[in-house]
Amino acid sequence: MNIKIKRVYDKPEVGDGVRILVERLWPRGLAKKDAQVDKWLKDIAPSTELRKWFSHDPSKWEEFRKRYYRELDKNRDEVNELLGITVGNAVTFVYGSREKEYNSAFALKSYIEKFIKT
Repeated sequence: MNIKIKRVYDKPEVGDGVRILVERLWPRGLAKKDAQVDKWLKDIAPSTELRKWFSHDPSKWEEFRKRYYRELDKNRDEVNELLGITVGNAVTFVYGSREKEYNSAFALKSYIEKFIKT
């Protein structure tokens, strides 16, 4: 099992496998046909309040992850749906942020990998 992370604006590749948009909002300026997203799990994304508080500030990264993981712990239906897609498949979590390191897709990947035995 290998979860990849990629900006939704980057060109899709064959090796992406199942492309899952893990953002609450659809990425600006991108037509749905151009995104080539197989699944949009907007409810797996951080709450609007948490996303706005974090604002991709690296100094808030560790606290953001803790808060986001608490939200995910309470969102078992969405987590289980994502696990059902992820296990046994090549998967790419796609995100819209310009921030390539401190974003919720990376935090989500770490969270989901805790549940998957390799």
